[in-house]
Amino acid sequence: MIEIKTSSLTDGEFNRGVFATRDIKKGELLHEAHVIPYPNEEHVLIEETALADYVYEYGKNHSAIVLGYGMLFNHSYTPNATYDINFEKHIFEYYAYTDIKAGDEVLINYNGEVDNQDPLWFLQDKNDTNKDETT
Repeated sequence: MIEIKTSSLTDGEFNRGVFATRDIKKGELLHEAHVIPYPNEEHVLIEETALADYVYEYGKNHSAIVLGYGMLFNHSYTPNATYDINFEKHIFEYYAYTDIKAGDEVLINYNGEVDNQDPLWFLQDKNDTNKDETT
């Protein structure tokens, strides 16, 4: 149903994304990704690693490293997929938010809600750094 391929949306070292291998209907479960939760106070350690940009909030007191394809979905403010957290099973469940055609990249809103237009945290950090450099 989904596979990892080169994405034109990213310019990082690996340029990966998640793509549909067949047509997927709105509401269809795309992927279940197990998580490794950890207490928020340990996040300062994760921030020193490449994993910092790949973790999710996991309830009020935890963050989580999401396994499987969960770490490889790219962001869009007009996503075609969304996710729910299943705390009982410790998984993230990714669903088609719209119909997705075979070959399309599967995109989520990194802000957690499909209609949340807030600036992304990692872009805010870059903008803050750029402001400091120009003043």
